[in-house]
Amino acid sequence: MALRGSLFRLLTTQVGHSCQQSRAQSVAVLGAPFSRGQKRRGVEHGPKVIRDAGLIDRLSGLDYSVHDFGDLNFHHPEKDEPYMDVKFPRTVGSANKMLSGAASRAIGAGHTLVMLGGDHSLAIGSVSGHAQQCPDLCVIWVDAHADINTPTTSPSGNLHGQPVAFMLKELQDKMPAIPGFSWTKPFLSSRDLVYIGLRDVDPGERHILKDLGIQYFTMRDIDRLGIQRVMEVTLDHLMARKQRPIHLSFDIDAFDPSLAPATGTPVNGGLTYREGMFITEEIHNTGLLSAMDLVEVNPMLGANREAVEATASLAVDVIASSLGQTREGSQTMNLPQRQDESQTLV
Repeated sequence: MALRGSLFRLLTTQVGHSCQQSRAQSVAVLGAPFSRGQKRRGVEHGPKVIRDAGLIDRLSGLDYSVHDFGDLNFHHPEKDEPYMDVKFPRTVGSANKMLSGAASRAIGAGHTLVMLGGDHSLAIGSVSGHAQQCPDLCVIWVDAHADINTPTTSPSGNLHGQPVAFMLKELQDKMPAIPGFSWTKPFLSSRDLVYIGLRDVDPGERHILKDLGIQYFTMRDIDRLGIQRVMEVTLDHLMARKQRPIHLSFDIDAFDPSLAPATGTPVNGGLTYREGMFITEEIHNTGLLSAMDLVEVNPMLGANREAVEATASLAVDVIASSLGQTREGSQTMNLPQRQDESQTLV
């Protein structure tokens, strides 16, 4: 059994926030087939290929009641001109507003939410919806990229590189009034965020990370410290004041491209399989996971069927590990029934 920081010897005490109560036995799977936060088509098919890789059956084999709510049906405005070089602002804003409501309803109904993307701009909606139910949440962002550009620092204007900027209270004065986003306000403090796996950070993002004192671990840090120590520091940092719900936002490009080739912005030198599974196992072991995103699986970018299947299978492993599947094997005694509730969150 892995050693943990001293703080996590106290995890048997009761979680303070009511949104964590009864979380453990019920999972809601929600697809968000959306690609307008970036330029590469195909990522909207991510939810389908992840399901096709056996997600629902895998989760049903764990100790959960699994509710598959199907995919959201997003409306794309006919005309959506760029604003300050931000591409598709109204489309992205509208999709995230819909997702935020669906996420809030799922979590409010007592489920642990699994959101399948789609591109990473969708985290604006999933995390904000989570925060409506659990305002004291914290976020673990596993990604090759920081996704914390503002419209003025973004080199591309793609909103999948800017979601964190919409969340942080400390960046409120840096964020212009982007069309499509009047529905959301910043809700997260920089001290309540930790990055793991960074290795492609833009200059403006690096300045923000340093200026706000955000806790982050690059791949060099993981090489230097080891993934066990990284997770100890991560969880001690986020739970130093109190135990609270965790939102895990996991971009598949956090892994090395040799493991996850079917994604839009691969960067060499990423997480190994063992490192990725250790991250998710440790998060599960806290008993505090309340919602997670799995994003940026793009089946159109795999060189062949094997590459697509490998990436989708890895996504399933990440989700299952986050929800309790261990490399020692499942310890489940019974198999709850799968429930299909495709339209009830829309």
